[in-house]
Amino acid sequence: MKTNKLLSYEWDAIGGILAAVTAIVLHLLHVVDEQVLLSIVLALMALLFVNFMRHALNNERTAEQVERTEHAVRRIQAALKTPDVMLVGPRQIRSASEAFARHMKGDAIWFNVCLSMYKPQPLFEALLRPAVENPHVTSIQFVLDESQKALWQTEVLPKIDACAGASKVREPRWCRLAENTSFILADSQHSGGAEALLSFWGEPFMAQSTGRDVPRYIFHVQKNSELLPHLVELARGSERA
Repeated sequence: MKTNKLLSYEWDAIGGILAAVTAIVLHLLHVVDEQVLLSIVLALMALLFVNFMRHALNNERTAEQVERTEHAVRRIQAALKTPDVMLVGPRQIRSASEAFARHMKGDAIWFNVCLSMYKPQPLFEALLRPAVENPHVTSIQFVLDESQKALWQTEVLPKIDACAGASKVREPRWCRLAENTSFILADSQHSGGAEALLSFWGEPFMAQSTGRDVPRYIFHVQKNSELLPHLVELARGSERA
């Protein structure tokens, strides 16, 4: 440790300073004349110039290494592809759903979702109210199975009507949905493209809790995923049903 510290000192600069001090002292004591002192000064100037050039070369090499490292990092980042779909587990599902609702924009579609999960007020506050009151969301279209009409009228619609921005929620499109696919689709403020929260009815993706279906696992479908056109087509297909 001490050896490394000693090696890190600028011994040529230290030697030059000591030589200069010695020369000045000897000159003051009239031991050396001005010619010798001038030679020492010139030698010190040459030494300082060499020291400066050495540092300049080291700095140049360091800059080249930093530049090469930056290029390598950029190549690695370019090679790393964001996954098309990310699985969200039970511990993160509530926070992920709330964040998705807060960051969506434009027209949003709720397709074949289970309305019973919005019956508890805390879940409604976390999962649906943020989307209804999101100023960047222009409309919300529910596409629901006809069997959920009673839940809509008694449990969900009154809660929506109490929210700011309730007028953006359109009358649900009632269909006979045989699919076990459920998703929320909207553009994202972050990515600038369409994203979706995708789930499926039944185990292991849904769990029964106090008489209602609650999502256990969902998939966050990212921008440019090949799944997105299929989800859009599912929503459009309900219009023709």
